Order: sequence, then structure tokens, then C-alpha cells
Amino acid sequence: MPVVPTNELCTSEEDLQGQIQAQGPVEAQLLGAEAEDASTPVASFPPDSSSSAAVDAEILFKQAVNVMTAELLEFLLHKYGTKEPIFQAEMLNRVLRDNQAHFPVVFRKATQCLQLAFGVDIKEVDHREHIYVMVPTLGLTLNEMQRGGQSIPKAGLLVTVLSLILVAGDRVCEEKVWGALSKMGVFAGIEHCIYGEPKELLTQVWVQAGYLEYRQVPYSHPARYEFLWGPRAYAETSKQQVKDYMHRVNGRRPRFFPPRCA
Repeated sequence: MPVVPTNELCTSEEDLQGQIQAQGPVEAQLLGAEAEDASTPVASFPPDSSSSAAVDAEILFKQAVNVMTAELLEFLLHKYGTKEPIFQAEMLNRVLRDNQAHFPVVFRKATQCLQLAFGVDIKEVDHREHIYVMVPTLGLTLNEMQRGGQSIPKAGLLVTVLSLILVAGDRVCEEKVWGALSKMGVFAGIEHCIYGEPKELLTQVWVQAGYLEYRQVPYSHPARYEFLWGPRAYAETSKQQVKDYMHRVNGRRPRFFPPRCA
């Protein structure tokens, strides 16, 4: 499994909330540790009453959490590729090792990144032994494209576009889609660390698979194009499921509402 750079995974939760771009990755830092997590640094720091020492300790803790999160994310993506079940004991012993006390926050951040960036959810199937499996978000069954000999889940981008279409009123102009995706570090014609060339995915691969419709806006001169949900998207998920998903990841109604095409 190719290693995804840690600075190309997820934004802070504050930046994600209330924005459609929460459904995909951006070229930014990992999810930052919450303030309450900063009170328990991974390493022991010498006592210092100065505010600068406290700030330094918090920064070091957040950096350590980001490193652990990236390592766990790489481990989970490998498990996704091999379709193996995931044991909590294996995550603790192979990834966290001497930092097992920080497993709850690291696991939460890694699973958030998996959902937002890659479109993959983790489900616990054995509550006693803490065994998990990974399933596509919203039940989307798209076949993953091979990259570097391994499959990298790309459904996070599809969920983003389906959400944009939904909040726009069942159709959205192409320029509005790329405008929203550009805020996430995703640009047409530019190779992305997770999605490859995104325009090919949106206008060819997922159109041929039936997840999206890509068509000319009627009576537009010069020609403009728009995206709609495809028949396979309607068959595998629903508008209500997407709305529920957006509510879970945003916490409130998104601020970004691209206007409907004329």
C-alpha cells in the first residue's frame, strides 16, 4: 500500500464543520488533537510554570498524535487492501506499542480520516474481542481503481460530489464542483495523492459506472456542463442517507450551497 503523506490527509475538525469539503481530503494537516487531549503528553516533560512551556508541550503532543494517527491509518489501509478483519489487539501491539493509552483518540482520528478522505467506515463486528471490518461509506460498491499495484479507496470524493449535487437541488454546474474541490486541494488535470487525475474519475469512470451523470446544460452557449446523480447512486444509496451522513460529519447545515444551473 503506497504511503499517503501525513500532510495530505485531513483538515482540522473546525475547518471541516459546516462545509461540503468535509466529505473529502485536502492538502493540509492531519486532524489536530482536541484541547482536552493536550493535557496528557506522550512524553514526560519537565515541570515548568511558564505558558510557553505549556504551549510547547501541547505542540509536541499534537505532533506525536499526528504521527501515531498516520501510522494507524497506513495500517488500516493495508487491511482494507487485503480485506482482512481488524483486531484491536493488533492495532495496540503493532502500531501503538508503548503509547497504547492514547489509542482512543488516535483510533477516532484515523477512522474520521478514513471516512472523510477515503469513503470507508469501520464497523465493530465483535464487541467482546473488538474485531472490526471496513465497509464503503453509504453502501457504495464502486470497484477501486488500481494504483501502484494496490487499490486505494476513492469513494470519499464521490460522496463529496453526490453531496454537492444534493444541496444544489439535484444538479450542479461543473464549475461549481471544481470550485468546491479546489478548496480541498483537488484540481482537474492535476494528479492527486489519493484520487489520481480527478476529472477522469468524475467525467468518465464514475459516469460509465453509473454513479454520476455528466451532461451539457440545456441551451447553454458556450456549452456548460453539469453533474447529476446517476442510476447506480440512486440504487445503492439515497438522498436521506447522504443528508444523514452530512449531518454526522458537519454537525450543522453546510454553509456552501452552489446555485442550481439554469
